Amino acid sequence: MPELPARSSLVCHAAAASVPLPNSDSAPQPNVLLAKIRGIMFFAWSFLLSLPLFVTMMVIAPFVLAFDKYRRLAQHFVNNLWACASTAPFYRVTIIGRENLPPPDKPVVYVANHQSFLDIYSLFHLQRPFKFISKTSNFLIPIIGWSMFLTGHVMINRVDRRSQLKCLQQCRDLLAEGAPVLFFPEGTRSLDCKMAGFKKGAFSVAAKAGVEVVPITLLGTGFLMPSGKESQLRPGQVTIVVHKALPPNKNADQLCDAARVAIASSLPPELVGSATEMAPDEQ
Repeated sequence: MPELPARSSLVCHAAAASVPLPNSDSAPQPNVLLAKIRGIMFFAWSFLLSLPLFVTMMVIAPFVLAFDKYRRLAQHFVNNLWACASTAPFYRVTIIGRENLPPPDKPVVYVANHQSFLDIYSLFHLQRPFKFISKTSNFLIPIIGWSMFLTGHVMINRVDRRSQLKCLQQCRDLLAEGAPVLFFPEGTRSLDCKMAGFKKGAFSVAAKAGVEVVPITLLGTGFLMPSGKESQLRPGQVTIVVHKALPPNKNADQLCDAARVAIASSLPPELVGSATEMAPDEQ
């Protein structure tokens, strides 16, 4: 079991980041109209940014496929630029434990809790060229989804067993070629910000590939843009806690348990659900 940061220290960081707990009496009630206006402005700004950047990705795509088929660092750089520029006018991202991040060229499995549509935007602030797993329908979204395809992110249909197996094999292939991958082991976004049980796919991939697992805790994204309320963007900030990497382990169950303990260690107790209560599959 890895050495984990003290819970009291991490809860203090969460409090300093002004991350209110859902359904808490002390949490300020957001103005829905203002949140919707901010949401419209955020998505409009993000889409406008994506247009010239997507053209750039299209122009460089043949060269990326010819010389960097798996990692696609140039495309990922554009992703990072887009995500950071999209969020900068609307919320601040604070990273705790940046020293725990492995080198950008090291193949590892990143795992994080999943609260919000903003999770991926926020995780790009880590400046690591990971490939993340997303449902197939997201790749059909004009510009944004096409950019995901060009960057080499991984499609999955979560209710199709063959798609799941193909996804896991693709992730193992990416790791073998030196590309890190990112999983949300809950499988889908939490409606109440409470962390659900972890599915074993990410940890099976890490165990078979013999790579480290890097647990990451996201705080605040579920308050800023709750799952199911993507039209709203509330004011606030996001904190990302990067935990020490778990060493390679052939036992996927042990990796899963250790990663969940690490991620839960920086969540308020109210946001840690049962390890056996799984989120429903989403197509």
